[in-house]
Amino acid sequence: MTSHHAAFLADFVSMSSHGATQGGGVDRQAATVADGQNRNWFRGLVEGHGFGVHYDVVGNQYSMLELTPGAPWIAVGSHLDSQPLGGRFDGAYGVLAGAHAAKRVQEKLAAAGEESSAKFNIVVINWFNEEGCRFKPSMMGSSVYTGKLSAAQVLETTDPHGVSVREALESIGTIGDFELPVSAYVEIHIEQGRSLEDRGLAIGLVESTWGANKYEFVVHGDQAHTGATIIADRQDALLGASALVVAAREIALEHSTDQHMVITSCGEFNVFPNSPVVVASRVNLLVDVRSTDPDVLAAADAALHARVAEIEKMANVRIERGAEHVWGAKAYDQAGLKLAAEAADTLGLSHGVVRTLAGHDSTNMKDLVPTIMLFVPSVEGISHNERELTSDNDMVAGVDLLTEVLLRVVRGEFVA
Repeated sequence: MTSHHAAFLADFVSMSSHGATQGGGVDRQAATVADGQNRNWFRGLVEGHGFGVHYDVVGNQYSMLELTPGAPWIAVGSHLDSQPLGGRFDGAYGVLAGAHAAKRVQEKLAAAGEESSAKFNIVVINWFNEEGCRFKPSMMGSSVYTGKLSAAQVLETTDPHGVSVREALESIGTIGDFELPVSAYVEIHIEQGRSLEDRGLAIGLVESTWGANKYEFVVHGDQAHTGATIIADRQDALLGASALVVAAREIALEHSTDQHMVITSCGEFNVFPNSPVVVASRVNLLVDVRSTDPDVLAAADAALHARVAEIEKMANVRIERGAEHVWGAKAYDQAGLKLAAEAADTLGLSHGVVRTLAGHDSTNMKDLVPTIMLFVPSVEGISHNERELTSDNDMVAGVDLLTEVLLRVVRGEFVA
C-alpha cells in the first residue's frame, strides 16, 4: 500500500469520528452540529492542501483546486451528510476520494511538467442534504444547482421541529452566495448493493439510473376512543396507511419480471396522535416505486394509485397525495463509460457495467453536464445501516481509478 493510500485511509478514519455512533456508523443529518463539524474538518483538510473553499446559497460546499488560472472547471463530489444511524461510507467516501484524487492529479501534472497545460481546474463539491432525512426531498443541493428546485423554496423548507434550511445552515455557518458553472461531473460512491461483490469486480461503471417515483401521502381519518368506538364507526388512518404499506409490497411482487425488477418501499411513517387509547386521526408516510424499465414503472405506479382509491373505501379514510419527487431511468454519458473503462484497464482493475438503484447527486448532474458515475463494492450490499462496509483495498482502488479518470478529464479527453 502506497503513502497516498495510507494518507487517504488515515483521513477517512478522522472523518468518520465526526458524528460517530456506538454501532460503528455515523449520524450526520444535514446541517446538524455533527454535519457542521465534519464540513469544517473537511474545509481545514483541503485548505491545508491549497484548495479554496466557498458555499452557495443552499449550503453546497465547493473546494477549488486551481491548476491553470482562468481555465473552466470540472467537478467531482458526493455528500458528507448521512442518514440517522447511517454508515461511514455512503457519500462521505466520494467527497474525500475526490479531494485526494484532485491533489494527486495536481502532483502528477507537476511531475510531468504539465500542470500549466491542464485544460480544466477541479472543484470538489459536497452537496447539501443528499440524504433527505432531515429536510425533504433528497438530493436537495444538486437539485437547486441543476434548476430542478428553487433556492427560495429550499431555504424555507422545515424539518420536523420547524427549523428551516436557512436557519440550520446559518447556525453552522455554511451558507454563502458563491456560484460556479462546471463543464463535467464525476462521482464515486459505494454501490449500496451486492452486484459487484457477487461478480468479484473491483469497480462498477454506472450506465443508467433506475426510474423512481417518490410520493408523500397523508391518510386522514377521525380520532376516536379505541375501546368505546365500534369498528363500524371508525375512520382509522392507521388502518388505511397499513393497507398502503402492504399494497406497495404486493405491487412490487406482481409487477417484477425476469427482465425488470420493481422495488417499492415505505420509508417514513408518522402516526397522530400516537396514543395507546386513540384511533389514529392522521398518518403521514412516504412511498416510492422504482424500476429499470419506464413501462414497467408506469404500470406499477398506476397500480399503486388504483389501490389508493380501494383503500380509501375499505378503511373509510381520505388519502391525500402531497409532494412528489420523480426521476426517470436515464443513461449516463457513453463517452464517460468508455473513458472510465479504459482508465480501469490501465490500472488493471476488474470492472463491469451496473445500474444504480439509489439516487445520487450525479442523477441530477447528468441532466446538466456530461457525467461519469463510478461504484466500489459494498460488503453484503448493506447500506443506510451502521454495519455498512467497504474494504480498505476497495476504497483505495477507487481513489486510484478516480485519480486516473480526473487526470484524463482535465487533459480534455472527456469534454472539450
